[in-house]
Amino acid sequence: MARILPAEPARPWNHPEKKAIALDMLERYTGSRAKDICSHVILTNFEYYMERFSKMYNSKILAGSAMRICNVPSLDVSIIDFKIGAPMSALVIEMLSSINPSAVLMLGMCGGLHRDLKVGDMFLPMAAIRGEGTSDHFLPPEVPALPAFKIQKFISQIIVERGYKYSAGVIHTTDYRFWEFDDQFKAVLTQEKAAAIDMETATLFITAFACKVPCGALLLVSDLPFKEVKTRASAKKVFRDYTDLHLEIGVESMCELEERGDQVRHFEW
Repeated sequence: MARILPAEPARPWNHPEKKAIALDMLERYTGSRAKDICSHVILTNFEYYMERFSKMYNSKILAGSAMRICNVPSLDVSIIDFKIGAPMSALVIEMLSSINPSAVLMLGMCGGLHRDLKVGDMFLPMAAIRGEGTSDHFLPPEVPALPAFKIQKFISQIIVERGYKYSAGVIHTTDYRFWEFDDQFKAVLTQEKAAAIDMETATLFITAFACKVPCGALLLVSDLPFKEVKTRASAKKVFRDYTDLHLEIGVESMCELEERGDQVRHFEW
């Protein structure tokens, strides 16, 4: 017998009071007026990306009570540092849904699990395993965590046009820190055949789908946790060697998505 689900809970798109609160929270948490936030939003959880974006486009970084934002109206692109983890991922999407963005792109980092992945590779997640718990508050566990296909398709086009390569596959999203020392958990990852692991992607995809926000992701392989745990020194090398290109591709994708890419909202919600 099919499981009977409860009525869909209040979301900003179907509940005016929640939308007003989400809008107020967006301004308070980012320090930016909602009307100044651009329709294409890049998400990150690293200060380095904020600083580089600010310098590249000579735009001021604003700080709110929980996040930081940089808006560049000439590009129609904003970047938000929403910190780390699944709960913050869900929160930033719910807040952004109050302004109905044209597209949201996560530029984050992931651990490479597949033997062919190397540090510095670009990984395009086509689906995410929901191992973080937070996404269960938005949709039943049977629902797959998928990105907006049109965004992923256009990002892959930009990467190829620039003469670079990328890998695509499934990512496991977890809320488990220091899992590298848990052999049982590592065995599960191997059985799943997940190519990469992170702490945000599945939550972003599920929350975005529930809240009607087109969302994609382009991740940078920052470490190979089956081989070696990431350290301060190795992380510093990744930022120095690879993140500028990662950011440039993300900005170009968001800038040209509406003009050169396919229509993002390609079906009725």
